[in-house]
Amino acid sequence: MGFTEAVRTVLMQKYATFSGRASRSEVWWFQLFYWLILLALGVVAALAASATGGPDGFSSLVIAVGGIAALFVLAMILPQLSVQVRRFHDRNISGWWFLALFILSFVPYLKVIAGLTIFVITVLRGTDGPNRFGPDPLRPEVRAEVFA
Repeated sequence: MGFTEAVRTVLMQKYATFSGRASRSEVWWFQLFYWLILLALGVVAALAASATGGPDGFSSLVIAVGGIAALFVLAMILPQLSVQVRRFHDRNISGWWFLALFILSFVPYLKVIAGLTIFVITVLRGTDGPNRFGPDPLRPEVRAEVFA
């Protein structure tokens, strides 16, 4: 799955779909898209602040770009959560574990452990063939009978 296909899949087809599975490429290409947009908005805000700012650096343009960035982040909360839950499903792990780790990430000393756990699960290969959450996203034609 390439960059545009991953972004299109997450935003257009599976915006808030928490069922099914997501391949590693789908997750990482979408993460790249998300962070590139935030980086671009940050650069625009910094350029606007340096070009139009007074002593404090805030102008209506900077506030507008900040508002657009805030709306973008709010609009991306559901796709971020859903693609991560589907990634857990690809590892044959319930999405409720992601919720538990996400909540634990707000506890000061458990934040690092929860974040590393989510990262490791996201990086590992998915289960081969179908699992209880659906067919393999990389090879949907493979059936369970082949491995029986």
